Amino acid sequence: MSQLSPIDYAVISQALIAGAREMGVKLIRSAYSTILREARDGSAGLMDRYGNTVAQAELIPMQLGPIGETLRACLKRHPVETLQEGDFLINNDPFEGGQHIPDVFIFTPIFVGGRVVGFGASVAHHLDLGGGAPGLNIHASDVYQEGLRFPPSKYSFERDWNGGSFERLVTANVRVPDLTIGDFNAQFAANAIGVLRVKQLCERYGTDKVEAAMKEMQDYSERRVRAAIAQAPKGTFYGEDAVDDDGLTDDPLVVKAKVTIAEDSVEIDFEGTCPQVKRNLNCPYSSTLSAALSCVKSVLTSPDIPYNEGMARPISIKVPYGSLLNPRPPAPVRARMIPAYRVFNAVMKAMAQALPDKVIATGFDCTTAFCLSHLGEKGYSVYLEIFGGGYGASRDTDGCDAVDSPLSNCSNAPVESLDIDYDFFRIVGYELAPDSFGLGARRGGAGFTRRCEILRDDVQLAIYSDRFRLAPEGLQGGEPGQRGYCRIFRANGTTEELRSKAAVDLGKGDIVEMFVGGGGGFGRIAERPDALIERDLADGLLTRDPRAARKLAAE
Repeated sequence: MSQLSPIDYAVISQALIAGAREMGVKLIRSAYSTILREARDGSAGLMDRYGNTVAQAELIPMQLGPIGETLRACLKRHPVETLQEGDFLINNDPFEGGQHIPDVFIFTPIFVGGRVVGFGASVAHHLDLGGGAPGLNIHASDVYQEGLRFPPSKYSFERDWNGGSFERLVTANVRVPDLTIGDFNAQFAANAIGVLRVKQLCERYGTDKVEAAMKEMQDYSERRVRAAIAQAPKGTFYGEDAVDDDGLTDDPLVVKAKVTIAEDSVEIDFEGTCPQVKRNLNCPYSSTLSAALSCVKSVLTSPDIPYNEGMARPISIKVPYGSLLNPRPPAPVRARMIPAYRVFNAVMKAMAQALPDKVIATGFDCTTAFCLSHLGEKGYSVYLEIFGGGYGASRDTDGCDAVDSPLSNCSNAPVESLDIDYDFFRIVGYELAPDSFGLGARRGGAGFTRRCEILRDDVQLAIYSDRFRLAPEGLQGGEPGQRGYCRIFRANGTTEELRSKAAVDLGKGDIVEMFVGGGGGFGRIAERPDALIERDLADGLLTRDPRAARKLAAE
């Protein structure tokens, strides 16, 4: 391995990070569907030849955290020495390193001098991959009903995709082939950018130096993380949170975390978490891993530490097999982000005992998947969007208002874009929700309300969400945030309240109102500065002055 000078390392490492970011831009700008093009539900990055993450775009933390597990599952079946120019690897199998069916991972090997030096990697949430219902099937009782499953596989782009048999197979099994195939091609385009940039670096600096830089980037992150852990209080800490229910009963799905901080390592054990369930609320191991790692990094480490394979080395995770967080196949897993957020919350609550100044209160912390579909004369039209809510507050800062939650990074699709792409519904209301956050010395982030008017008969609505029953908790005396809801105002004048996991038929004139709540507060409201209260009153985010109740109590 070639000796790296500090200057060469600085230039090559930053070039690799820049290449990964360029891949992310290419992925989004090349996309066809609103879920990828507008909501940006996809990610990209660069891997070394051993399947380790080297650099990634700043897109979706959940998707890229365990991407090494996803690639290594492919390399186990198709070793790097057997790959040829033009090959690609693909995987979306939740039980072999993948996450859930819609997130398809594609890896393109980077050949330099006939040898693989790394991989361009991308993942996209695909609008439809078949299965029992358009967009999402909340009634699925096994993974087979959730769509096409691609086990860790190898194909040739020219032979199998570019008009070939694999592309035709996918096209024949999806409801919106133009959008799905277009988004697959966006992934191939993003990977091609990554391949090109690494090849250019190898031509300029030599393959040995580029591979040495890849290794050192991971070692650097590991050293920084271990140093950060060494500064943290030592001991064992416990946290717990719960999913509202599984959509069949009212029983909460409890997630328990035991976090042990040692000298330069962290162990997280999820013993005591509830067993897997019959509905799609199960969370594959790779998703549990990603959620736990994201929480530890956000609390314990500096944001300037690159998120690569080295960051995960000091952290070990134990998850009981057959539990909600590591289910046996063929469990359905489509809504895996909801229990993944409870992983994040449980670990955060445990770490709050050790590092109260570094954590945030519980936010709405839920991926709300909202899907409308309609079968017309020209085929299916499917709209799927991911809603967030309000962040939890921290010791020094109010929570963010109406954004996607910490494990994701999706944007809301612009209303103008939806008006162009869909003719069977329209957005008639979209606003921040007053009083939706928990008050405290620092308040939680506000939630929001969105209303859709249905313009055709025979439209299907499917949602999965959470926090309809169990409110986001505050910290250090902070108040809880508001719970969410979904209501249908029927054209006949009646109103229906939906469960957080539901599927119903809609008709022309119906209006669907989706409310996602706010985050919990941090600290006692008595300690909130008057200037911040007056700001929220002036903005209309508060409709009552909490100081009045405080004054009345004092009298």
